[in-house]
Amino acid sequence: MAARMARRCWRWFWGGKLCTGNVVEFRDRLRPVATSAPCRSAGETAAKRNCDVPWVGVVGLEIHAQITSNSKLFSGSEVQFAAPPNSAVSFFDASLPGTLPVLNRRCVEAAVTTGLALNCTINKKSLFDRKHYFYADLPAGYQITQQRLPIAVNGSLSYSFFIEKKQNEMVTRTVRIKQIQLEQDSGKSLHDDLESQTLIDLNRAGVGLLEVVMEPDMCCGEEAAAAVRELQLILQAVGSSQANMAEGQLRVDANVSVHQPGQHYGVRTEVKNINSARFLAKAIDYEIQRQIEELENGGTILNETRAFDAKLGCTIPMRDKEGKQDYRFMPEPNLPPLILHDAKSLPSRSSYQQEVNIDWLQERLPELPSVKRAKLVEHYGIQPQHSFTLLNEDGLAEFFETVVKATEMNPKKVIGWVLKDTLSLLKQNSLPVKKSPLSPLLLAELLNLLERGIISSSAAKQVFQEMWKGEGKSPALIAKEKNLELIQDRNELERICQSVMGGHPKEVAEVKQGNHKVLNKLIGAVQRTTRGRSDPVLVKQMLEKLLA
Repeated sequence: MAARMARRCWRWFWGGKLCTGNVVEFRDRLRPVATSAPCRSAGETAAKRNCDVPWVGVVGLEIHAQITSNSKLFSGSEVQFAAPPNSAVSFFDASLPGTLPVLNRRCVEAAVTTGLALNCTINKKSLFDRKHYFYADLPAGYQITQQRLPIAVNGSLSYSFFIEKKQNEMVTRTVRIKQIQLEQDSGKSLHDDLESQTLIDLNRAGVGLLEVVMEPDMCCGEEAAAAVRELQLILQAVGSSQANMAEGQLRVDANVSVHQPGQHYGVRTEVKNINSARFLAKAIDYEIQRQIEELENGGTILNETRAFDAKLGCTIPMRDKEGKQDYRFMPEPNLPPLILHDAKSLPSRSSYQQEVNIDWLQERLPELPSVKRAKLVEHYGIQPQHSFTLLNEDGLAEFFETVVKATEMNPKKVIGWVLKDTLSLLKQNSLPVKKSPLSPLLLAELLNLLERGIISSSAAKQVFQEMWKGEGKSPALIAKEKNLELIQDRNELERICQSVMGGHPKEVAEVKQGNHKVLNKLIGAVQRTTRGRSDPVLVKQMLEKLLA
């Protein structure tokens, strides 16, 4: 049984619905979750519900982000993803007797920068604590964290999402940030069921973490996912964390409860270690739905820790939290208080270079994602939802702006080629923007051919597909080799139009009788005859002239 639970938890560790307000009738909005044993389908108990009573979902998040740093929080060991097991472990990481922690300045600056970006108050004095608990990949038996007095408090994060039912209406919400604290990461346990053993990799032990604690201000999975995506972009923009959820650099714990309006919050459950925004939305929506069903069927909600099984689409129990664990917090005896300064309080002694200057970091904050999106919308006239897509994909905004600067086409038309054509092919081939076979300058050349009327839009699509093969040919050369350039001889195009009219007497008669919609059939016939080498606008003008 223990081996099955270990296997299930390990699979999950490496693994939305939209809401429109704080009070949500989840029974009506959430889709039933298709599950198999031991999970209960939401649809199985739908008939037993009292549909007259609304429920309010309450969601709070605890997010752990690995700090981008060359070394760990308290040791000089290298931080490297997918390094050979136990190849980046110092004596301190392994908790050998007599070793002492040395605080990494880079991690402190990352925490301050993140706090400033999230509108937090930076505490000039913060403390480190020991949090005691036993786990196989925590060799010291405690974690160094900041429980009593963290480095940043009382911030806020604004995030936006779109409501499809209201024609993609954008809704902006704000969640309060309770605190941001520095702490160590633990190692990693690998469960081998075949050999009935658990292997420990301490490469990750001691890596610096930022824990961002959000207040329970959200009501459903899509809200929580939108907040996490926005935080992810901010961390990447300020350089605090790469925040790659697939590599475990950003992990989310969701605290979920439900209650009826006017009543106290219900008993909460905690869904642990979710490393995908999409899975986070599904896990929260499922858990809200599960709790509603449990309560409406006369049951009670247990204060427990659960995991989300992505394959089954449901949460599963991990451990009970009814008896609160005593972490025996105590001040970390080997680390003094962390003292920060601003421009006014910098010491005058010669070692001031060693101090962390809050004002200096504030002045060097880069442009945040919300500001960047607003500038994209204002400068290029694109839709707000397009600006979100551009920033959500790493490097896509730079790709788009490079194309716009090098082409004569209107940015509102360029965005379609970037999102619908380029991005869709990148996703189909699981490629990042930086590895696109089609460079932004080549795409700009293609769009210039289209804008100048040298090729048609259908021909441009064919050239685009050829360019995607990555052979390095210019779009003009491809169009010439494949004979895709538009017919420029108006006399030749007029003869083709007359020939098509002669082959379609029925359609010609209908147009002359006033059914102008049939004209599109004649235009299509001309396009087929020329294999897409005719300008539809010009063809329409010629046909109208000949039919008149």
